[in-house]
Amino acid sequence: MSDSGPTDDVWTVQRILAWTTDYLTKSGVAAARLEAELLCGHARQCPRVRLYTDYDIPMTDTERARMREYVQRRATREPLAYITGKREFYGRNFEVGIGVLIPRPETETLVDLALEQISDDRPSQFAEVGFGSGCITITLAVQKAKCRVTASDISEVCCQYAARNAATYEVADRIQFVHGNGLEAVKLSQTDVRYDGIISNPPYVCDHELQELQPEVAEYEPHDALFSGSDGLDLIRRLIPESLDILKPGGWIGLECDPAQCGEVCRLMTDSGFTKPQIHQDHRNVDRIVTAIKKGNTCADK
Repeated sequence: MSDSGPTDDVWTVQRILAWTTDYLTKSGVAAARLEAELLCGHARQCPRVRLYTDYDIPMTDTERARMREYVQRRATREPLAYITGKREFYGRNFEVGIGVLIPRPETETLVDLALEQISDDRPSQFAEVGFGSGCITITLAVQKAKCRVTASDISEVCCQYAARNAATYEVADRIQFVHGNGLEAVKLSQTDVRYDGIISNPPYVCDHELQELQPEVAEYEPHDALFSGSDGLDLIRRLIPESLDILKPGGWIGLECDPAQCGEVCRLMTDSGFTKPQIHQDHRNVDRIVTAIKKGNTCADK
């Protein structure tokens, strides 16, 4: 059997899944069986569960051609999400592609913490820095009907993807995606707004860690969404004091960072004038999120 995959007309769904699993395993892909199923479902344009009822059905020439292309791309370590064009986040599918950071499960913890700060009953204003696919901002808007979000990103590609995702979930009227750099772009777009909260999954990987990353990340995902200086904290160092300028008294900030950075991020927040810094663990019980409060009366008391 050639590396290009099954080519004759006797290859059923089951046999193609077995061959693909073996091929992806040899290519260094983790969870090869799961990914084989996801690629096969994408090639057949059917739910993954349908594969199990169709085990003995031969794939059509068109389906096999698509599958061959997808498997070859994945074997070069192109991320699965870029091949399928989507990634699930907080129970919803978000469109992603080259140039857009792929949403991670650990970031859902950041969303959980932000949602605890947003009222169901009164209007609120949140800001996000580095929206990528828009998954964080859109999730906040979907979950909290009275919340408006202004979000910035330096990538024009991300602006396009985020706008489409917001339209898909019908929350574009409560979101402003701004093409620009950090909180400065947020401030320029909404000069008279003071925010109840600021949230960000900023770049926080140290520059020297490039060689340690999986090829899916190092060779395909946007480096400006990943790396931030020699210790990974260049953007966070700017973001924390700048947040004080546009947060209401009692306003909340939540940042995702590397576990080894959490203590330093707490110190940076305290030194800048925030109170009650806290470290929160993600779904794997790993330190991941740091939150704090701007001094003053709580937003709910205003």
